[in-house]
Amino acid sequence: MTVYYVNSATGSDRNGGTGQNSAFATLSKVESLKLKPGDSVLLAKGSVFNEQFDIKYSGSDSAPIKIGSYGTGAAPVIHSSGDGIHSLYASNIVIENLKISNTGGAGIYGGSVTNWTVRDVEIAKTGLSENAGAVTFRSSKNVTVEDSKISGVKGDGFWIEKVAGIKLLNNTVTSASGSTADAVQMNDSSNILIRGNHLDQTHADSPKGVIALVRPVNAVVEDNTLTGGGFGISAQAGKNVAIRDNDISGYHGYSWSFAVGLGDQGNTRDYDISGNHIHDGAWGVAVSGPSGASYTRTNIKVHDNVFDDLSQAALKVDRPASGSFTNNTIETGTKATAISPSIVDAHTFTVSGNKTVANVETTLAAADTKVAAATEVSADSAVVAVHDNLKIFTDNSEAHRGNLLDNDSSDNDTLVLRRFGDETVGKHGLTLTGEYGDIHVDREGNYAYTLDETKLPDHSGHVSELFSYGINDGTSHHSDGDTLTVFIHLDGLLS
Repeated sequence: MTVYYVNSATGSDRNGGTGQNSAFATLSKVESLKLKPGDSVLLAKGSVFNEQFDIKYSGSDSAPIKIGSYGTGAAPVIHSSGDGIHSLYASNIVIENLKISNTGGAGIYGGSVTNWTVRDVEIAKTGLSENAGAVTFRSSKNVTVEDSKISGVKGDGFWIEKVAGIKLLNNTVTSASGSTADAVQMNDSSNILIRGNHLDQTHADSPKGVIALVRPVNAVVEDNTLTGGGFGISAQAGKNVAIRDNDISGYHGYSWSFAVGLGDQGNTRDYDISGNHIHDGAWGVAVSGPSGASYTRTNIKVHDNVFDDLSQAALKVDRPASGSFTNNTIETGTKATAISPSIVDAHTFTVSGNKTVANVETTLAAADTKVAAATEVSADSAVVAVHDNLKIFTDNSEAHRGNLLDNDSSDNDTLVLRRFGDETVGKHGLTLTGEYGDIHVDREGNYAYTLDETKLPDHSGHVSELFSYGINDGTSHHSDGDTLTVFIHLDGLLS
């Protein structure tokens, strides 16, 4: 495992390259080496390299090849008339702490690569000669890009095509411009996670949108802030897609502009759209498609979202579809639904439990306060949650006999909801109600206890809670109780 140093100002390609005082001068010198698993190539901070860097060799799962930086000052910069970093077929690569700018092609291009991680990389003004994606991966597996910044590029911020296992985490994309540019364009990919990104197309010279997913399979888009563009998220012809807890706003420009759109370009099924704040735009969620196409749109669930300041309706369904629009909050002045009469008559897309409020900011502030309280109490050593046997001790129906709550065999601190034997049911939004507070179980199976101290008895020692949960399957009601116990140490809370 060798560390190679490269310094464009003080290095020389006649040096050995294995010490800071004997650094190479160029990236082409590094390319002439046969890098091995565990090797690192470190570029001196303050260096500027006017050449494409080709990565030709692979690391291993336990010993990836790393490309990074050393020293103090500004991150090393790569300029190129081609791509900044280019690779075909290499696997197990880590790229971090660099800047890539003013390239003719992509900032980073990977084709048929496996197990790549890109982190803390800044990319600006790329695609100058060919309108390329700033970060491009094609026909690859297991790619993660995190904590990186993309700005002022020509072409898509991310262009992802036929990648199995792609994670975009906590990145920033600002102004990806061009006639076909989105902040993120992802085609024919699977096992997708897009989380915690800030994607802003407000000032982009582009008629398109923020995130475009075409034929995604097993995708989660959550906790992102998406601003501007002709649309927020276009998730077309997908299967098993969750779009949740995003803030989507500022999408304008077209009569059809939407925060979340689906139903175009192919069959669509099993979508969960929840917990999003959708505002300052045209349509909210649009279930639509081209006239005359026989695409199916099946099991589209839109629930627990907040909609405000929309020029069109919160929900649009103008093509045959099955699903539901439930428990959403809509601010006064925003139309709730625009559903074609034929779909209403078919009773395939249900609408229930939605509410209209005068000011959604009050609703959002209340939700934030509740989350903060739950977080504070869960960190308090005076409140301890433990599992007992987690067996249902009352059950009014043979059909529901078995564990409602069960231990995850891999983690005894995680709750898994079960019903009908081993069939797992949804976790999102479950609340177990007790005498002194509530336990909320999130979509990952983790739980947080929210305590109402005003309900506590005025004595020392501790009290415990026993929680219950009701099932309503539409035809009958079942009340199940589980011996999940929370011990509340009063002397610690009240002293």
